[in-house]
Amino acid sequence: MPSSLQLHRINPPNNPTAMAGTGGSVSCHKQSHMVPAAKYFAVPESVADHHAHSVGPNQCCSSVVQAIEAPVATVWSVVRRFDNPQAYKHFLKSCHVIDGDGDVGTLREVHVVSGLPAGSSTERLEILDDERHVLSFSVVGGDHRLTNYRSVTTLHGSANGGGTVVVESYVVDVPQGNTREETCVFVDTIVRCNLQSLAQIAENMARNHNNVS
Repeated sequence: MPSSLQLHRINPPNNPTAMAGTGGSVSCHKQSHMVPAAKYFAVPESVADHHAHSVGPNQCCSSVVQAIEAPVATVWSVVRRFDNPQAYKHFLKSCHVIDGDGDVGTLREVHVVSGLPAGSSTERLEILDDERHVLSFSVVGGDHRLTNYRSVTTLHGSANGGGTVVVESYVVDVPQGNTREETCVFVDTIVRCNLQSLAQIAENMARNHNNVS
């Protein structure tokens, strides 16, 4: 049965740990605009269903929320580039589209930077909604331990009207030898770092645009 994510569960420990048994670790030192979702933002009803994942008995799901001081259009221009995730996902070193032209069903192969317990990932674009600002992809192959991973990212105007709130949720199998908590801490850390990087990039883009204007 579908399980709606508890969006308040988004803050992993301050010192992220490696996924047990993987031999790799990730760290994210910069904190920017991270706030508990339940106190800050309610996902609009029009896209809430996208964040309700069917969670199996050996899976976990979680979500991360990021506030960005840049317009939705600016942030979306970065997020929607399924062919260029490394623009803000710094754990990726390259991406190649292996099938498709950027529409739903497009396949990409991404290669991961050294130091993580993965080599490559083959991913399928599941949703690309330019009107509602929704992007979703699933992992369909590759050299990694995150089996049956599916991510959904939605963008929303902030309360002050000038910024963006990004909500990214996911569901994934729990690897053998790991607990649900360990898996979520590991994935939350990567997603959180990606969204903090996205915030920096989009805010710089917005500042540069304002300076030119």
